[in-house]
Amino acid sequence: MNPHVNHDECIGCELCAEICPDVFEMGDDGLAHVKEGADCAAAGCCQEAADSCPTGAISL
Repeated sequence: MNPHVNHDECIGCELCAEICPDVFEMGDDGLAHVKEGADCAAAGCCQEAADSCPTGAISL
């Protein structure tokens, strides 16, 4: 599972970073980013973060 954040759709609400901090972080641009080397399988929270994204900006 390779998460991706569509920055054209991300509104910077930080919900994904709160739900799944091992995978998502907020960048200096105010948008969510996938952490380098993040492992969705090990984190176990990527699907919840994607499902919770209010704009659907996260794809797995």
